[in-house]
Amino acid sequence: MNFPICRRAAATLVATLVGLGSLTNPAAAADWITDGQWYVDFLKLHEVHKITKGGGVTVAVIDTGVGHHSDLSGRVLPGVDFVEKGGDGRIDVLGHGTGMAGLIAGHGRVLGVAPEADILPVTVTVERSADGRAMTDGIDWAVAHGAKVINISLGGNDFSGLKDAIDRAIAADVLVVAGAGNRDQGLTVGYPGAYPEVLTVGGVDANGNHSTISVDGYQLDISAPSDRISSTGPRGTYRLGTGTSDATALVSGAAALVRAKYPELSAAEVVHRLTATATDKGPPGRDDKYGYGVLDVVRALTADVPPETTAPPAQPPGSGDGPSPVVIVLATVGGVALIAIIVGVALARRRDKG
Repeated sequence: MNFPICRRAAATLVATLVGLGSLTNPAAAADWITDGQWYVDFLKLHEVHKITKGGGVTVAVIDTGVGHHSDLSGRVLPGVDFVEKGGDGRIDVLGHGTGMAGLIAGHGRVLGVAPEADILPVTVTVERSADGRAMTDGIDWAVAHGAKVINISLGGNDFSGLKDAIDRAIAADVLVVAGAGNRDQGLTVGYPGAYPEVLTVGGVDANGNHSTISVDGYQLDISAPSDRISSTGPRGTYRLGTGTSDATALVSGAAALVRAKYPELSAAEVVHRLTATATDKGPPGRDDKYGYGVLDVVRALTADVPPETTAPPAQPPGSGDGPSPVVIVLATVGGVALIAIIVGVALARRRDKG
């Protein structure tokens, strides 16, 4: 089973460089890199980095590998390559994984959300889609090698063994973040994002509104910037793209920051802190376009967040037989029981994180 990359590449500096010689104002050609860093102000990263930069947290990037880039200097650990056996994950031909790493831990022209976090590259594809077995093996390898957050900017159909790998990660207190998917690749949330245990990310544009590229659905948990995002690219270049891949990487960076600031919190508690402090959009409460809202990193790091209350998982639209009645005997009069029937009301939260 193949898992397409959750990103639509809009441009790369590799392509731009071919035509730079004919431009009268080379600086203008580079403006898209600056413009594509709009998420820095949107997420108030300069304020955020006065609190923490994510030092001491390892984020696994399960993707196309992470290549050498000056903006990632010193942050990329030796990883693993499940495509070219024997590789350490630090070669990236496509540049997708390198782009995700830049949004998480970039500290140059590209500024990542957690610039002092370590990146653990796990190569599961060198093409536009990944094999499900490689992804499953990659999750297990990342857990075994110290990842506290796993970024999966890939999505597709369910695959035998994938859910088990996710469950093993969760049991090891590793937070798994995955993209909801892009509408040019499908209309429903792909796996592993469709699993309730995963923190599933949708996209918003520069105005904070639901991105037209982003898939929506009842599995969605949180949203983050996704449109025309610039980041690190292949062979030391830069790239510009639109898709929930980028939003996923930004949320993974935020998760790394929370884990650095609050090391005592479990992965489930980190998820709760991120979703509870998100800026509510759309209908009040969780909805299928924004999840619990748009990522607010400052609040995630500073807000007083009450513990999460346990609630049953949400169900797909039209599923189930509705709430079960609870019969309570109120009194007995002359041997006849007086009863009341109370209908259970399902809470809005999608799942029990406890």
